[in-house]
Parts: sequence; C-alpha cells; structure tokens
Amino acid sequence: MRRPATPAPLSHSPVRRRLLQALAAGMAAGARPAFALPARVLQFPRDFGAHPDFRTEWWYITGAVSTGTPIFGFQLTFFRSRVDGTQAMASKFAARQLIFAHAAITDVQGKKLWHDQRIAREGFDIASADTQGMALKLRDWTLNSDGKTHTAKLPATDFSLDLQFTETQPLLLQGNQGLSRKGPEAKQASYYYSLPQLATRGALTVKGQKFEVTGKAWLDHEWSEEILHPDATGWDWIGMNLDDGSALTAFRLRDKQGQALWDGGSFRSASGALHIFSRGEVIFQPLRRWKSPLSQASYPVEWLVRTPADVYTVRAVIDNQELDSRQSTGAIYWEGLSELIDSNGKIVGRGYLEMTGYASPLRL
Repeated sequence: MRRPATPAPLSHSPVRRRLLQALAAGMAAGARPAFALPARVLQFPRDFGAHPDFRTEWWYITGAVSTGTPIFGFQLTFFRSRVDGTQAMASKFAARQLIFAHAAITDVQGKKLWHDQRIAREGFDIASADTQGMALKLRDWTLNSDGKTHTAKLPATDFSLDLQFTETQPLLLQGNQGLSRKGPEAKQASYYYSLPQLATRGALTVKGQKFEVTGKAWLDHEWSEEILHPDATGWDWIGMNLDDGSALTAFRLRDKQGQALWDGGSFRSASGALHIFSRGEVIFQPLRRWKSPLSQASYPVEWLVRTPADVYTVRAVIDNQELDSRQSTGAIYWEGLSELIDSNGKIVGRGYLEMTGYASPLRL
C-alpha cells in the first residue's frame, strides 16, 4: 500500500508558505463577524458559480468508476477562501481570494491512494472562480459546466483525472431549501446543494497507465460565513449513491469530547421523495478503527450510521485513505471510497466518507 507522498515542509515551499501566512494573518486582522444566513431561493446556473462575498466555499465531486475491473474511487475539490484583511487593498498582488484544490484516486485492487494539491491567489490567469457559473481554474486544473454536464481535468504528479459528469436527477437542496444548519447557533450554516447520481465517464491515468472508465459521482457545493461552532473540532460526513437510484447524506459535527454537537442529512428515494433529517435523527457509532502511520490519528473506518431511512454500515474499501493537505488547506484528514450496507447486510451503494479533526482540530 502506498500512502500519499509527504509534502515538503512549508519552510521549503515559499510560495505556499506566503499564501497560507497571508490567509492566516488576513483573517485574523480584518475578520468581520459572522451573521445568520437568511433563507433565499437558489438560482441556477448563477449559484453553480462562486460567491466571493462569503468567507468559505467549496465544490466537491466524489465517485466510483471502473473498467469492469479495476475499480477506482476519486475525489476532487476546489476551495475558495476570502481573506478579510486584504479586501481594501488596491494592489493586484493582494491575496483577496485564495483558491485551493486537491484530488485523489483510490486504486481498490492495488490498495493504493494517490493524492495531489494546489494553492494560488486569484488572478493573473492563474487561479479563478467565475461568479456566473461553474468555471474554476487553478493553473492546469479546471472544473467547468455547461449547465447539465460538468467537466473536470486535473493532471497531477502521478495521476490525472479527465472526467465528464452528466445530471440524471434534479438538484437536491440540503437543509431548509438549501440553507443547511451546521451548529447550535443560527450563524453556523451554509448554503448547500448536491447533485447525486451523476453519470460519469472519461479517463483516469495512474503512473502512465490510462483507464477508460464509467460510473457514478456526487457533487456538493457549499458556501458560508461560519460553519464550525467554537466547540466543534471536526465532522463525519457521508454522501452515498444507492444502486436503486436513491441518495443518502448524513453528517455530524463533533465537540472536543467526540460527541455530536450537531447532525443532519437527507434521503431522497429513487422516486424523488425527499426526507430532510432533523437534529438528533442521525447517530454515528464507530465499529472499527485504523491508526495512521503518518499522523498517528485514529480514524473509524467502519461505522454504524442510524438514520430515519435505515440503519446502515459504512465500510471503507481500504483503510489508508488519509489525505495530507497541509500544503493547501492546511489539514490532515481522512476521505475515501466506502461501501454502504443496509440493515439486512446487503451492499446497496457506494460513496464517500469524510472525517476531519482527528489528526488535529479543524479550523475554517
């Protein structure tokens, strides 16, 4: 099993170091107070695009694809972060918005994880996030949309993604018509929608070997002023495409004792019936843990997840899917392809499990 390459220390990466320092200093110096987000009607294609007035935003696509065999999991994420302390600066070199991105491939048969990451300030035709539609660029990494089909091209160090995602179902508005609570205070919330059951095709290349693949993917897009309550250290989240066409989201925010500070999610059946979960309806119970040799963090890689839809087991396809993104987002966390097993013991779908705040408390 090959773990992700450990990045050079930040002191050996001066560009990344300056950008991360700018982010930390700018947010500390000029941070405006967070506010409760009002309910609003999301409008498309505009809300596929960036929302630079908000502090934090991400576009996140995960999926499972195959050639028959082998099977691969993949994820790609573009982040945008507003740096409050630089907003009034006139210089074109001011880091007013930072664009981060990372991508990974899980080779299920080879039990290997491949990971890469990027960071740059917005501008100079190096990094951009369009406000009118989904058009993201970070050097040679791109994520674009024509409204119904979304295209990702991410050539990385040891692998590359060149994938197209076609919508097969309507948008899924999470929370209250797209306003998703993430904590006990109203200001801990995001605007959040998903596109599950994306028909996926294209190519993955790993160490020079190209695979033509098909499968299913899941897209999440969130933007917020404040997601984490001061007592929150991280979250556990799943986004699962079920084989029958249903879609399951479940998450919890954890406090310093590892207990649920907030929880939520949704289940949309294959027929389109939507159930938004209320606070207290989702329970994550760890069943088996794996200890990372890199970070020494202990991650639950098998869970019992109780939801109003069913009591599921979520099981990682391989244990080591920890991502070291200290050269971009600054965090080490676990994010990987997992199986969804229903209460009868039947595998009913696949998707991604994300666990943050286990190596160290997460800060956004």
